[in-house]
Amino acid sequence: MTDATVPLLAPLLTRIADALERLAPPPPAAPDFGAARLFRHEPKDAAFVPAPDYPLALDLLVGIERQKARFVENLRRFAVGLPSNHVLLWGVRGTGKSSVTKAAFVTLADEFPALKLIEVDRDEVAALPPLFDLLRTRSERFVVLCDDLSFEDGAAAGKALKSALEGGVSGPPENVLFVATSNRRHLMPRDHVERQGAIAAAENAEEEMSVSDRFGLWIGFPPMDQDTYLAAIRSYADQFGLKVPDLERRALQWSQLRGGRSGRVAWQFVRDLAGELGVKLPS
Repeated sequence: MTDATVPLLAPLLTRIADALERLAPPPPAAPDFGAARLFRHEPKDAAFVPAPDYPLALDLLVGIERQKARFVENLRRFAVGLPSNHVLLWGVRGTGKSSVTKAAFVTLADEFPALKLIEVDRDEVAALPPLFDLLRTRSERFVVLCDDLSFEDGAAAGKALKSALEGGVSGPPENVLFVATSNRRHLMPRDHVERQGAIAAAENAEEEMSVSDRFGLWIGFPPMDQDTYLAAIRSYADQFGLKVPDLERRALQWSQLRGGRSGRVAWQFVRDLAGELGVKLPS
């Protein structure tokens, strides 16, 4: 290329650049977090889908008073900008881990309007680092909830989560609190060793256990005993005006048919009873 050809190529290069710019997808619109308090994140579309408020009041979740108090204390510190810890809620299924998170959030969001909750799918852990980078520029304070988290695909998902929680050179976002629920304290699948060689399994186990160490607050949810289960049934029945003479007997029969007692089983019984009595419940 000579000096004489440069002026001739300049218009052509400009037209090519303009054409490429027209073909490029437009940048995504800034999210509107004023549309709701709860959102579901869709990473493929970079969308935040508004969701209705969680309908159950925090005081309806009985038998887990210690867990509720500890979670609310940490969440309140986060809401006011004090040091707080990412939270791992672990324990048997149906004991109220996700319900505590959402009910506590709605309770405190009434007091702190800047609080927002974003739910992410456990299969989209790899999308957390760019999500956190987006949220760190916002004025709101975000609780990011991943329900039923585990690393079925090995250490790669754990590395993505560690990257999000540590924040790279920028550090973790000050306005993001990550909350995960899991049936397993260390987030590993039960057949972890069986699917891998001994060395690979040990390395991945170390990687994934190091992820659970990034949660500064672990809150355990033990199985529900019979007295607590019946207390939950009575609390729901009083709250919603469900009057039947054999409430406890029927509730115990329901738990036997379900093969166990939990807050979820109690709520499912109450829904069945309310349907029988023609009483509407929060949905």
